[in-house]
Amino acid sequence: MSQDLINPARVDFVTLRLFCAVAQTGSITKGAERCNLALSAASRRISDFEVASRAVLMERTAQGIRLTPAGHVALQHAMRLFQGFELFSNELSEYSSGSRGHVRLWANMSALVEFLPSALERFLHLYPETRVEVEEQLSGDIVRALVEGVADVGIFVEGAPTHGLDVRPFRTDRLVVLCSKAHPLAAVEDTDFRSCLSYDFVGLNRGSSLLNTIAGAAHDIGFPLRLRVQVRSFDAMTEMIASNLGIGVLPLGACYRKLEPMGLKAVRLVDAWAERQLLIATSATRPLSGSATLLVEHLGKPAD
Repeated sequence: MSQDLINPARVDFVTLRLFCAVAQTGSITKGAERCNLALSAASRRISDFEVASRAVLMERTAQGIRLTPAGHVALQHAMRLFQGFELFSNELSEYSSGSRGHVRLWANMSALVEFLPSALERFLHLYPETRVEVEEQLSGDIVRALVEGVADVGIFVEGAPTHGLDVRPFRTDRLVVLCSKAHPLAAVEDTDFRSCLSYDFVGLNRGSSLLNTIAGAAHDIGFPLRLRVQVRSFDAMTEMIASNLGIGVLPLGACYRKLEPMGLKAVRLVDAWAERQLLIATSATRPLSGSATLLVEHLGKPAD
């Protein structure tokens, strides 16, 4: 490294700010006042700055301080440094406040299909510099991911273990029995789950909270659940049900747009468990980033 270069360790932002203030006011006294420094300390800083710069930066005249050509160059660079530092500070502030950042959101299928698209659209309109990475997962996997720090925010159905988590309500979804309009159940507007158990079912794969719910309800009633087809998504369920391969239990919000186009009927379930509470959860031990905090607050607001 050239011996003529200024050692950055000998120049600090207090001195640079003082130098700019003296240059702008034309007075060391006024510059010191602007920077809340004693006059003696300010004079020493200016002198040390000139020594570090290996150049005369200011001329003392009867009218005050006047910059030399080297001083004008120093002032331009000092101003650029302050502008860069201000940008640096503002951008870090955006991350700490949450207007920028990255959030890992894991949600179960019901939340992802019914509620999150519109909620995330509004959030990202407010905070376009925030990236939300969304994954569909089973409720039990979401809980583990939150505890282990793999996910920042999780949404799942009430009933999953929540030890080690901070939890708040998200939305309520209503389960219905979906059937083809050619199915006998299509003749009624509502029914209890017991009356459905004489028919074949289309269900989700093992591990889903919805399958666990209806399997548990069938067990409590004392009737077997006749699962004829198991699939991985609500879309696949509706296709199978439309082909009259069985009936299925789905959230109303996940299927109501498909009722008329696919010749389906949604029959209201009167059982108390058919109204489910979805929860927002975060780790109780890991602090949230600013962007994750903003997302949780946004999702926790009542739907319009």
